[in-house]
Amino acid sequence: MPSFVRSPRFSAIALLSAAVLGLVIANTALGPGLERGLDWHTPWGAIGLDLSIAHWVSDGLLAVFFLLVAVELKHELVAGELANPKTAVVPAIAAVGGVLVPALVYLLVTSGAPYTHGWPIPTATDIAFALGVLAMFGRGLPSTIRVFLLALAVLDDLIAIVIIAVVFAHGTDFLALGGAAVLLVVFAVLGRRLRPGSRAQPFLIVAMVGIGLVTWWLVYHSGVHATIAGVALGLVLPRRPGGTLHEQVEPYSNAIVLPVFAFVSAAVVIPAVGIAELSPTFWGVVLALPVGKVIGITLFGTIAGRLFRGPGRSTLSFGSVMTVGVLGGIGFTVSLLMNELAFAANEEIVDEGVLAVLVGSGIAMVASAVVVSVRARRYRQRRELSEAEATE
Repeated sequence: MPSFVRSPRFSAIALLSAAVLGLVIANTALGPGLERGLDWHTPWGAIGLDLSIAHWVSDGLLAVFFLLVAVELKHELVAGELANPKTAVVPAIAAVGGVLVPALVYLLVTSGAPYTHGWPIPTATDIAFALGVLAMFGRGLPSTIRVFLLALAVLDDLIAIVIIAVVFAHGTDFLALGGAAVLLVVFAVLGRRLRPGSRAQPFLIVAMVGIGLVTWWLVYHSGVHATIAGVALGLVLPRRPGGTLHEQVEPYSNAIVLPVFAFVSAAVVIPAVGIAELSPTFWGVVLALPVGKVIGITLFGTIAGRLFRGPGRSTLSFGSVMTVGVLGGIGFTVSLLMNELAFAANEEIVDEGVLAVLVGSGIAMVASAVVVSVRARRYRQRRELSEAEATE
């Protein structure tokens, strides 16, 4: 694939375009046909995979995205920005604030309503979107802001993974989970035997793909969400083959996996109700994403920066932390998945939740574009002024 497919800008534009297209088509004459197509079940019920096309996307295709997230997470924890506790502690605390405060905002808005279990929806940050907005509007900003955002978003993904694995597990089958654990060990052992140019490498890769698919099947039947299989496989994969996998698969994730998921998730009919008739879930998510995230990340990040200031610890200014906080309000991909899991039994609330994620993330995108542009312009002006004074 072309190299530009790897860029955060492309990923953000592709995601947004796919989501808008799905929403538009769902609300036209083509909508009923699209709904029937997404509800069509594949003829694989005999092997326990009686899934609709929509579920294949969210349970199967999205596992590829989480596989790459896990590989990136492992790299950051072992050799990246999160490998040094001194540099990891501040974004880690900021990430916790970016989860707790949006969840609290959502719970306050939905208090007394039967929708409080949707609190995980606004806790996620979409790393692809956030980095894309920063890349598009942040020319001139110091690299420390991107590093802080990346570290925070990766830790945010880790928290989201734990939430999906724990909060949304149902009727856990420990036998299936144990079988998946055994296969993960085999997968890790085979991964360590991979050697570039080795005659055995093609056979090892085929074996690992097969083991990965069976692991996914077992996790799916265990009651834990199937995307966790992708996370587990990515975490046990050794760093070198993991890096190769990430490099080869990332373009397909950016160009196919995430846009298809965004299209399918956003393909909902806009409820024919007045604003006052929208459920507390809608308002909870719309407020929690752009407002709760910026408050949580900025407050916790600033306090942590003051507490852990010292040699070897790079600290960001209040304005820079707030910039990251505004970007953190872009939930999108994982928030859409959380919404689907939280309200699987209530189609009407699922649709409102999708719209809320799109609206809340949209507000955060616009706010991020403005804030990032203003701060980037100020940094460029300061640099130009410094350069002018240096030449005098």
